[in-house]
Amino acid sequence: MSSYKSGFATIIGRPNVGKSTLLNTILGQKIAIMSDKPQTTRNKIQGFFTTENAQIIFIDTPGIHKPKHKLGEFMVTVAERTLNEVDIVLYLVDASADFGGGEEFIINQLEKIDTPVFLVLNKIDLVSRDKLLTLISLYSGKYHFAEVIPISALANDNVDQLISVIEKYLPEGPQFYPADMITDQPERAIIAELIREKVLHLTREEIPHAVAVEVTEVKERERDLVYVGAIIYIERDSQKGIIIGKKGSMLKEIGKLAREDVENLLGSKIFLELWVKVQKDWRNRDVALRNFGYDKRNI
Repeated sequence: MSSYKSGFATIIGRPNVGKSTLLNTILGQKIAIMSDKPQTTRNKIQGFFTTENAQIIFIDTPGIHKPKHKLGEFMVTVAERTLNEVDIVLYLVDASADFGGGEEFIINQLEKIDTPVFLVLNKIDLVSRDKLLTLISLYSGKYHFAEVIPISALANDNVDQLISVIEKYLPEGPQFYPADMITDQPERAIIAELIREKVLHLTREEIPHAVAVEVTEVKERERDLVYVGAIIYIERDSQKGIIIGKKGSMLKEIGKLAREDVENLLGSKIFLELWVKVQKDWRNRDVALRNFGYDKRNI
């Protein structure tokens, strides 16, 4: 009888390559938010994939990029620190994008570690076989990858193969979390992220990066109805009007879309109440960052 295996795999890569999509596809449930805006994931999110033979603890990290403010510095610190704390690094790249300076920066970071690194080429449904082979050759010339695995996270193509190869690299170890548990994220943290995802989806320009969400209350009001209260924080008064919209139209749309996801998460009907408040320049203020859960001391 084979021994049980368990270990940690971090998902790294440039912003917007599909890290959160991959994690959600593996887990079969949405715990990480998805957006076409870069730098969507701000914190380290753990998801647990459990089989009869193994448990993989996945860590979805913020995209590695050149930071422009204290929040950005926090995000990059989170991503880089995980590289030395895991059994496997999954370096996710967008197969439909060209190799650039951002990839060079990440490969330079990988040179500093001894952890096995898998090159995971995502979005293979968007490129030809010839382009894919050329890209694999290019990356393989830059770094000695333990494995090279092409996938499409969105189409769930070859993700099973990725899981199978990860399991081979895991050390023998215990099952750390119950089989029916898929994340260690507090319920309120996931709800806040689902609301923030809708803001990212519906707004443009400077708004997405200036938004933070705090869930103030989750309470069962009556049977099969849960009350959820949340505050959407932005940095300037001008942004408040955009989030609220004409006669409250934008805020209503954010609430409508978020409610559907939160109801799926909680398995219950919810009453969602949203407020919008200004917290000036919060991304550069240590106290505000800590209040919103972005605390370097906890990395």
